[in-house]
Amino acid sequence: MPGLFDPLTLRGLTLPNRIVVSPMCQYSCQDGLATMWHAIHLGSRAVGGAGLVLTEATAVTPEGRISPEDLGLWSDVHADRLAPVITFIREQGRPAGVQLAHAGRKGSTSRPWAGPGAVAPSDGGWVPVGPGEVPFARGYPVPEALDQAGITSVVSAFRDAAERARAIGAEVIEVHAAHGYLLHEFLSPLSNARTDAYGGGFEGRIRLCLEVVEAVREVWPERLPLWVRISATDWTDGGWDVEQSVELARRLADRGVDLIDCSSGGNVARAAIPVTPGYQVPFAERIRREAGIATGAVGLVTDAAQADAIVAEGRADCVVLARALLRDPYWPLHAAQTLGVAMDWPVQYLRAAPPDAVPR
Repeated sequence: MPGLFDPLTLRGLTLPNRIVVSPMCQYSCQDGLATMWHAIHLGSRAVGGAGLVLTEATAVTPEGRISPEDLGLWSDVHADRLAPVITFIREQGRPAGVQLAHAGRKGSTSRPWAGPGAVAPSDGGWVPVGPGEVPFARGYPVPEALDQAGITSVVSAFRDAAERARAIGAEVIEVHAAHGYLLHEFLSPLSNARTDAYGGGFEGRIRLCLEVVEAVREVWPERLPLWVRISATDWTDGGWDVEQSVELARRLADRGVDLIDCSSGGNVARAAIPVTPGYQVPFAERIRREAGIATGAVGLVTDAAQADAIVAEGRADCVVLARALLRDPYWPLHAAQTLGVAMDWPVQYLRAAPPDAVPR
């Protein structure tokens, strides 16, 4: 089996290693436009040696943002502002990816350090949309239920954003269908009580996710990989679960998806989640085995040996790191030293590199 620092090839793209920068919202935009913060934040992780750098959840419509300060890609102006960030990542020899997202009923809420609660339209918020008119939790805005025209518009927005991402040089698209945002809201019976073609049983609840993936795959080059992030379980009885996730993964593979990024939770405000190191890795392992598709493992993966073992034992094809890379943008370089692997270093930093470092 390959190790953490072996390359990973999906379609025509080869990642230099199997460490992926997880999408992490920075809540640092104005009107959805990327800033110097994004250039430094994402660029430093590329310099630090990650095999793939994914943007934060990037909204496909203005009302698809989580907070008014979220990143967006709903116009060419947004693409132009994000383009230099993508270019810099690729100049470091690292592929850049964009996670396309729609917050659904969890939109128009405050960024974390401003405290919980909805942002009123008078303060720059909006009325969010969802599968129905039930808010996520107390204090969240009441959404409008999407009608057929609204659903069609959402699908088109994902397609258009994927085209913009490709135009500025992105080499991976990840469709965000996790964490209680719009696509996950449609997947789960706990948030989707519709009785039309987009609700009811499993087939109806997965319809929107499949339609979005099909629309993105239509415009995304055949040679480039398409990923989907899911919450493998709601951690709540009667909700979305790993068995449904396995079957969804099979359907997604049939539609040209190359990797399932396996997270969990986010759709139920008070779910009891047993958070321990690597607690979500079993989802990646099971989906990989039973659906026959590559997976990414997330969730308290912090140690180099732990991350290497996940890949080497065939439990996932890559690790998708968030907080570990917030703490240390150079985690991949340090992990390589710990594991005794010769890692490529930026030439500007070679004076601080180990003797076996390879110039980049």
